[in-house]
Amino acid sequence: MQVAGTLIPIGGNEDKGIETHEQYKLEYIEEGILSRVVRESGGPNASIVVVPTASSIPDEVAANYLEAFGKLGCSNVKVMDIRDREASFKEENIQLVKEANCLMFSGGNQSKITEKIANTPVHEILSERFQNEPLVIAGTSAGAMCMSEEMIAGGSSTEAFVKGAVKMTEGMGFIPKLIIDSHFIRRGRFGRLAEAVAIHPDLLGVGLAEDTGLVISQGTTFEVIGSGMVIVFDPRKIKHNNQKILQTGTPMSLTNLKTHVLANGDRFNIKKKTIKVLPVDAPFV
Repeated sequence: MQVAGTLIPIGGNEDKGIETHEQYKLEYIEEGILSRVVRESGGPNASIVVVPTASSIPDEVAANYLEAFGKLGCSNVKVMDIRDREASFKEENIQLVKEANCLMFSGGNQSKITEKIANTPVHEILSERFQNEPLVIAGTSAGAMCMSEEMIAGGSSTEAFVKGAVKMTEGMGFIPKLIIDSHFIRRGRFGRLAEAVAIHPDLLGVGLAEDTGLVISQGTTFEVIGSGMVIVFDPRKIKHNNQKILQTGTPMSLTNLKTHVLANGDRFNIKKKTIKVLPVDAPFV
């Protein structure tokens, strides 16, 4: 279904220009992902709301984003501090969602986002605005993974590919056709995403490398941005999938899983499953 808003899921560790502990290190690239978030939101004067709900250190993460957006000339950046479900019913947070041009969800634990925000007034207004207005919803790592209708809630990369290694749950539902995974290359999450699409063979699996993201326009087409790669698993023509009949803990087999490796500037039509790759001699942007 076509929507008016734009989604920007990011694979984690997007360039921010702040030297901190490696887990939160985000270098700065003027024309990088955060700069694209600002442009899609309407420019430096846009109202940007940072949502560090997923993080175990929300104050520090919020401060990092305030500094990063400040470097890009943004002067209207606020923090929506939701640390419990009751906060998603508070009028000041509802008002932030109503006035925002962009909401930026931080990394951390994606289940914290769904537990504290899903099916609350904040979520309902956010979803309604995303459907009907040119609102930007961006998110990194956990903030990207929560965007899908079927969300990866956890799962060990070392134990995949055995049945039960991946935990699935309901996400925020902004994009129903995709399952999104993050830190995909560095943390070796190929097996994890493969099991996710084996469970939901009608959905596309999208694995985002770090400092790599998508700009999903109107819910129909995405463009790859950033410095890394995007892996797309298309399970529509799977010939063998024994996920349903196996006992938990048993190794799985899956055949004829179509795979695409995409990079900066490549485009993918989610509805038609068609690809437009950037010409080999095109400049990197």
